[in-house]
Amino acid sequence: MGRDVAGLTVAVTGAARGIGAAIAARLAGAGAHVVLGDRDLPALTRTAAALPGTLAVELDVTDQASVHAFLNRAEEAFGPVDVLVNNAGVMWVGPFADEPEQAARRQFEVNVHGVRHGFLAAAPRMRARGRGQIVTIASAASRISPPGEATYAATKHAVYGYAAAVRHELRGTGVRVSLVMPAVVETDLAAGTSHGGVPRLRPETVAAAVERVIRRPRFEVFVPGRLDPLTRLLALLPQSGRDLAYRLLVPDQVALGDGAARAAYQRDAGLSEADGQ
Repeated sequence: MGRDVAGLTVAVTGAARGIGAAIAARLAGAGAHVVLGDRDLPALTRTAAALPGTLAVELDVTDQASVHAFLNRAEEAFGPVDVLVNNAGVMWVGPFADEPEQAARRQFEVNVHGVRHGFLAAAPRMRARGRGQIVTIASAASRISPPGEATYAATKHAVYGYAAAVRHELRGTGVRVSLVMPAVVETDLAAGTSHGGVPRLRPETVAAAVERVIRRPRFEVFVPGRLDPLTRLLALLPQSGRDLAYRLLVPDQVALGDGAARAAYQRDAGLSEADGQ
């Protein structure tokens, strides 16, 4: 099974609900000391209360000082952070020309700069100790770009590139970098979206993949695993073949998405024009 999760100190961002909450529950159940971070403190507190031995810390990943404070609090409670799970993310869905400016900026702030802040806060601490792991939930959209998710896919492609470059810089330091790239997961973020040719995943399935990659670190993990050869095949096809495969396998969120079903999520995530600053 690789290394033991029990006793590790793990910090998880975006942990109030969905994938982050499932990751926290899975790792706490395996004996890890888990620190949950999220900007929604009431929901975060409720999630942590159901997981004995965990700690809830208010966190805004778009604020670098907040991320440093989050890790400082984790270290005060449980000792050096062995694993950081960059999970926080937001997604706007719809035709690219209709996307509010606030939605585009918010996605880059959370999905890209939030991940970058995690690396900047955690990697130097881990490198100084000669060990550690940064796991980022990056989405299958890191390699595939569904219509209707233009900016979201762009942010996830950026995360893939950033993590790949940092991984090379950290080679030989004892700090491992991992990307977990799931298909559509049954969470608030995916409300009103189509899952296309791949069955919709449960958050617990992604959490299990995170536990596996902590036990046996590797760089790329697709969930489900068959997405790995599919993305490689798509890259080898001529453009005409790639376009056909997209039409058959990749959900068109412009044609199939339900904007009304997403309204509440996008408002709460700060992706609506009314939330602009």
